[in-house]
Amino acid sequence: MSQSPPNTPAETLEEISLAQAVKNWFNETPFFSWFMQKGYLQGAFWATMICLVSVFNDILMRFLGERLHVAEIIFFRFLFSMVTIVPLMMSRGLTLFKTSYPHLHIFRAILGVGAFVACCYAVNVMPLSENTTIMFSQPLFFLPLAVLLLKEKVDTPRWAATLFGFGGLLLIIQPGSETFNLIALVPMAAAFQFALLDILAKKMVVTENTYSMLFYFAFGTTIGALIPAVIFWQTPTMAEIGLLILLGIGANLIQVCLIRAFSATDASALMPFRYVELIFSALFGFLLFSEVPTPWILGGAAVIIAATFYLSYYEAKKNKKV
Repeated sequence: MSQSPPNTPAETLEEISLAQAVKNWFNETPFFSWFMQKGYLQGAFWATMICLVSVFNDILMRFLGERLHVAEIIFFRFLFSMVTIVPLMMSRGLTLFKTSYPHLHIFRAILGVGAFVACCYAVNVMPLSENTTIMFSQPLFFLPLAVLLLKEKVDTPRWAATLFGFGGLLLIIQPGSETFNLIALVPMAAAFQFALLDILAKKMVVTENTYSMLFYFAFGTTIGALIPAVIFWQTPTMAEIGLLILLGIGANLIQVCLIRAFSATDASALMPFRYVELIFSALFGFLLFSEVPTPWILGGAAVIIAATFYLSYYEAKKNKKV
């Protein structure tokens, strides 16, 4: 009979073995293993999941923002994000806490605090669908950054699909209307910072462990949001704590989906799929907040969907030729 290694409790070994068995079952089951493979369709799936979870988190932040200050919401979001990821890391060994990019983790944390403060504030002062549409300026920042910082080659169909989708966004926003005021600069600032976060994630995912990226992002942003949270402190109720926990879990899910998407295919190829978030935000805005989409929103959404499906067809056809 084999013995446990020195200083390693048998219970811990059983937990690790169980976790590995579950992981093996997940990877070996045909239905689930498809989602973990590389490919454009897998990347598109995870990009769509980013949109769904992002809108869900926006809804949570709006409900929480009715009483709690934005600084406190951001602090708890990252705190619970960190708390929920630590047990998973501990079960896999302390080596996951090692990192090759301490400076990039710090930079990501600074960007994260700024981006989510701007995002949370905008969600609470603007209609959900309008906030989401302005946030769609992110691809305009991302594509040039992907070319300059990641040295990715963005071919003509990708540029065309992304710009065509942005044309649908312009139909919704209608430049020159009252939508463009000083408040509109807040989600645009968040969009720029999110684009940089995506670029850094794409750069780091090559060698950095997923759990390490999740932990250090959550840890850094928790520290960064601590002092503002103390200044504007309001003791949360039990119901609010429950929503804050869900917000933290959702933050981790977004990061997991983001990393899985970038591991599956080129980052620039997935940008038009971020427009799918518009569909989710309009739907939940109507169901939960009685925000009725205007004809301009519906027309712009149709253009965005057309661009997304075109790119999906183009990428699937190109992959068959490889």
